[in-house]
Amino acid sequence: MTETTKPKFTCRDVRVHYGDFEALHGIDIDIPDHGVTAFIGPSGCGKSTFLRTFNRMNDTIDGCRVSGQILMDGEDIYDKNLDPVLLRAQVGMVFQKPNPFPKSIYDNVAYGPRIHGLTSSKAELDVLVEKSLRRAGLWDEVKDRLKLSGTGLSGGQQQRLVIARAIAVNPEVILMDEPASALDPIATAKLEALIEELKERYCIIIVTHSMAQAARVSDKTAFFYMGDLIEFDNTDKIFTNPGNDRTQDYITGRTG
Repeated sequence: MTETTKPKFTCRDVRVHYGDFEALHGIDIDIPDHGVTAFIGPSGCGKSTFLRTFNRMNDTIDGCRVSGQILMDGEDIYDKNLDPVLLRAQVGMVFQKPNPFPKSIYDNVAYGPRIHGLTSSKAELDVLVEKSLRRAGLWDEVKDRLKLSGTGLSGGQQQRLVIARAIAVNPEVILMDEPASALDPIATAKLEALIEELKERYCIIIVTHSMAQAARVSDKTAFFYMGDLIEFDNTDKIFTNPGNDRTQDYITGRTG
């Protein structure tokens, strides 16, 4: 990824209010296309709130409003003529707790392509399901039990199934909100290896409480504090030579 790469998202003066409370105070940031951008910061600093602006999940919260401008490939994703459902197909989301549908493994992955009419035959759908499960690093573990429920998988497998479900609709962006917080160390390592593979193909934005994880998986890191974006730079610079004292204090554990 070069510094001249056009940004995937261009954000200017982004503010999010919950009723009268302003949770984000005028965020300006350019998120690069391809690669991994990590959002770090203490609980309640606004990083998950900001993550949800990219697929308009905040639209579903009563009393929440977003102002400012967010462009994806130059297009305003808050344009009143834009269909949020189509946006969410382009911008997939993986949550803290794995949330497979109470359906078979096959039907979990096939759900999006069926809704969006991405395949014209059962044979095409079979190919797409296999390709998505392979990309998510899960095919070899589940290929003989595709008819069994996705909820019967281990936590780490469920999370990779959710990623397979997200990438089956051919998104451009994958948002991850603390995707490893419910996983054991082995499952976390597998998930991080998967992120490393997927970043060549997708723009990935990950919220993580684990600074070690941010250092391992991300190319760029944004540090949020009390609703402000304090610093955004290459990950190695953020962790070895931050430009702001507040970033330094957080990285070294002096603030939390």
